[in-house]
Amino acid sequence: MKRQVSYSAVLPISLSAIVIFAVFAIATKAEEATSPTAAASSAPLMKFPEGTATPSEVCGGCHRAIYQEAAQGSGSDLNWAPMKSYAGSRAPLALPKGVSKSSTAHFIAGIDPWPLDAMHVEENGKQCDVCHYPEPLQYPDINAAKIDNPKPRLANQERGITCASCHLTPDGRIRGPYAVAAPHATVKDEKIQTSVACAFCHSNGERVVGKQTQTFLEWREDFNKPGLGPQQCQDCHMPKTTRKLAEGFDVPERPVARHLWTGGHSFQRIGGALTLSAIQMEEGKPQVALHVTNIGAGHSVPTGSNRRAVYLNVEVVDSREHVIVSKEWMFAPSFAARPDDRTFVEEDKNGSEPVAATQADLQGPHESIIRAGEERVLNWIPEIPAGRYSIRARLIQDLNRYNERSFKDDQHKIAQTAIELNVASPR
Repeated sequence: MKRQVSYSAVLPISLSAIVIFAVFAIATKAEEATSPTAAASSAPLMKFPEGTATPSEVCGGCHRAIYQEAAQGSGSDLNWAPMKSYAGSRAPLALPKGVSKSSTAHFIAGIDPWPLDAMHVEENGKQCDVCHYPEPLQYPDINAAKIDNPKPRLANQERGITCASCHLTPDGRIRGPYAVAAPHATVKDEKIQTSVACAFCHSNGERVVGKQTQTFLEWREDFNKPGLGPQQCQDCHMPKTTRKLAEGFDVPERPVARHLWTGGHSFQRIGGALTLSAIQMEEGKPQVALHVTNIGAGHSVPTGSNRRAVYLNVEVVDSREHVIVSKEWMFAPSFAARPDDRTFVEEDKNGSEPVAATQADLQGPHESIIRAGEERVLNWIPEIPAGRYSIRARLIQDLNRYNERSFKDDQHKIAQTAIELNVASPR
């Protein structure tokens, strides 16, 4: 199922947005003594007949800095490298020409060719439309045992996630953390600054430890409830600054979240999630303990799609820099409510998602994802003769474990460590 790509969505500000902004600017500048806020409040209120399909550049006419962050990734280290959907797929898929490689995941949700291709491969995207193209929503109960997916938008799907996807309420008002006078109907909703604002698209049902698409539930059950920290999703993924919400209006500067949603495509974000250390358990013996600790994420790592993985690669290197022996572990979310396992491949073919389930189970059992605050210890006894060696370990993030391992564009080093290993001759 192919979707039309809307290239107008990648322009800095659309013509319609410029017209809207000009109308409001004229209305608010009639007299020097009349404040823009007062003038805007007396003008006819802007409506949103397209609902969550309203182009984000319309909002960018007034909220210029916020729009530039969402559309261009301004102020972030986001990097959208070419991706491949699966092993043997065609040439790597890159963003459409003219789209910033530092655009945010929300902004390009409807035009990034990699998820669109993956959705087409995996049952025509029937499980993905609900979150990539949601209707206006009300926030769920933060403690609900089950959080269903949002209702999918049926029209203008090429626009993906827009400003309206998060800010437009079902009754047509724009929600935000402040009570403000604006050219459109507004409502103050402090929940937009909390993790519950992310719950619908980042929960996928009930809590199942280790399963994919559980990020909000991981935060709630593993981080928030145990008291590991006070941070909400926005505190890490939308760090605040002080500025005007709308630059062309007579409004005060306030704490405002940067609309960046840095995550798996941000080197800074993934680099601060896990630490890695290696310890020789006993002098003269080859046993090594590898500690992988989630110190920087309020959820599991990796989180989200079961395509994501983190590899722990460990090598024993001799004095001549020759690799004597090596070992690898893979940490990844399971596809469903059980560990991935080749035993279920034949059963998968008759299931509701035969392609997606099969490719997960074909890779077989792997390490479960590392929960918030967890220290995972993996013990290894390499078979090596007496001598002096180096142990070199690396953590590598892979955005898609289903393509060829030789494809490196979607991989990034998270952490590394090295220790000396002295192995004595047996007595």
